[in-house]
Amino acid sequence: MTYEDWRSGQNLNTTEWIDPAPSNTAGPPPLGEVAASRADGGGATLRTGTIYHPSHPLRQRYALPPPPMGEDLDSRCDSPAAKWRGVSALTRNRGLDTLTDTKWPTMRAIFEVMVAGVLGASAVPALAAPGAAHASSGPVAGVVALDSGRVDGTALPLGIGAYLGIPYAAPPVRDLRWRDPQPAVPWTGTFHADRFGPQCMQPQRGVLTNQYSGAEITSEDCLTLNVWRKPGLRKAPVIVFIHGGGFFIGSSSMALYAGEAVSRQGAVFVNFNYRVGPLGFMAHPALSAESPHKTSGNYGWLDQIAALRWVHRNIARFGGDPANVTIVGQSAGSMSVLALQASPLATGLFHRAVGMSGALLGGPVAMATLTEAEQDGVKLQDVLKAKDLAQLRTMPADRIVVPRTPNGPKVGPVQDGYVLPRPIAATFARAAQNDVPLIVGFAHDEAFGGLGPIRDLADYRAKVAERYKDRAAAFLALYPATTDAAARAQARAADRDSTMAVSMNDWALAQDAHGRAPVFSYQFARAHTYAPGVTFPDLDPATAGSYHTSEVPFFLGTLDSFNRFRHTRDWTDADRAFSAAMTASLVAFARCGNPDTPLLHWPRFTADSQALLELGTSAQIAPWPDRAKFEFFRAEARAPATGGTPRD
Repeated sequence: MTYEDWRSGQNLNTTEWIDPAPSNTAGPPPLGEVAASRADGGGATLRTGTIYHPSHPLRQRYALPPPPMGEDLDSRCDSPAAKWRGVSALTRNRGLDTLTDTKWPTMRAIFEVMVAGVLGASAVPALAAPGAAHASSGPVAGVVALDSGRVDGTALPLGIGAYLGIPYAAPPVRDLRWRDPQPAVPWTGTFHADRFGPQCMQPQRGVLTNQYSGAEITSEDCLTLNVWRKPGLRKAPVIVFIHGGGFFIGSSSMALYAGEAVSRQGAVFVNFNYRVGPLGFMAHPALSAESPHKTSGNYGWLDQIAALRWVHRNIARFGGDPANVTIVGQSAGSMSVLALQASPLATGLFHRAVGMSGALLGGPVAMATLTEAEQDGVKLQDVLKAKDLAQLRTMPADRIVVPRTPNGPKVGPVQDGYVLPRPIAATFARAAQNDVPLIVGFAHDEAFGGLGPIRDLADYRAKVAERYKDRAAAFLALYPATTDAAARAQARAADRDSTMAVSMNDWALAQDAHGRAPVFSYQFARAHTYAPGVTFPDLDPATAGSYHTSEVPFFLGTLDSFNRFRHTRDWTDADRAFSAAMTASLVAFARCGNPDTPLLHWPRFTADSQALLELGTSAQIAPWPDRAKFEFFRAEARAPATGGTPRD
């Protein structure tokens, strides 16, 4: 068989394959083997066996084999062969690593994931856990020359280079507090990017909380970012992750958001800190008066835009493609992705977007106007007993805290007229958004407010009557219950639909109606596998289900982040395989704008079909919640949310 035959799928001899269905003459490479280049340059010779599961439709869906073994990964997305990319991480440490990091992997990974239960079979032997992505010492990764100076990083055990704590803007301290981010100060010599920078000022997490990530060092000097990359990449897709935390907590140094697993699959991964809480989002009349834009607030969003500009200028030096950047965010990070899609300041800085469980569009969360936000800023000044803005700027950063009380000042994203010149819905209605391929999704058991905990059927009916009054009967027709268990389940579903799901649906509909780029969507419905007897003050393993943020470690391949300081999860081989399949979809989307892979088939979202990919015990196409339910909640008057307990 010649090289051209292998590329085209023509003239393949069925005797060269050991396959349950001999008519499948264009299968993937042999199980556990690689194709060896012949000395005469005539192509590649195949060896024993293929990896097709006998009953799986993969053979029918993909008529061509992947490109020849030994071909470099590139940016082409227009052939069936491209469907096979993004599975290399599954072959690591399996005795199959005979290809270099920049070559096509063997396809044993697909066999392993199939039989692991991703598509409905049993588990396989354990896959290797990801290497530690938080080392502060060890082998040095290669020097990279940035526009602000030279940096080196840490070489992680599986060959990934981690460059941590790189300044992307000047420290926003003293007179730069509550100002637009300024350029990073250049340095001489080599900056040792071998540890994370401090997180931005925020409350601390308890050591027993679900997502505790170790000692939390905070500072106002916090505008740093982190890069993970495989050596030898050229024009690789870039994934930029924006952390959540309700715009008042969160950090890029959390192990949950590490980039090693994603970078092993061929993308350059970046995450960063941005200002949160009052230092990141307080508006004030005096700040608006001194601003060249005559606005204030949204400094955290301006930090995000500054980080994306840094990526645009520097990421090619890490092997990334500045013309192929995907922004990904969860919770407040997802709301930020939507804001960036609507902001003209971010035009040209990203080319695909992923929003996980958060949208400032419809739903229960409404942004304050600039006038309202400025009034809250004055109220906070009074709470802090500062006489003017100058005194606020000299106040210790750890004293500038918003009291989380029902009548206290509110601080959060602002409809400021600069980052967001007009309301997000109006921007989409004008088709003025950054029109890029989009993935949106939510978790099955998450909510932001709603009815809250339900004791029994009587409590359910009483709370529905109190909240919905003359619409209570219509609500109960949509969410009927006749038992205590059904009441609790229906309340939870209604809380999800009325808060998170309807917002994400509004976002998908807006892009579908007013954009040309495609939309894909998911519902994450896979519960974590907890260690026996583990408890948390902020989460009950028995009832958490697919909680807010629970999909992040599966998409980013950071399952083991939950076991760094105490053993809280008993991940199974099937969990690890499912995570690797989800990571592969994310990288495929970053590469080509379509998350479809041989393992996970994503339907395109349209207003008519409204289909999603349900990521549960297996992966299957399913409908969004009933449209009548969404219309019920869209008709409800919405007030700005006053906050709540974050679980990001």
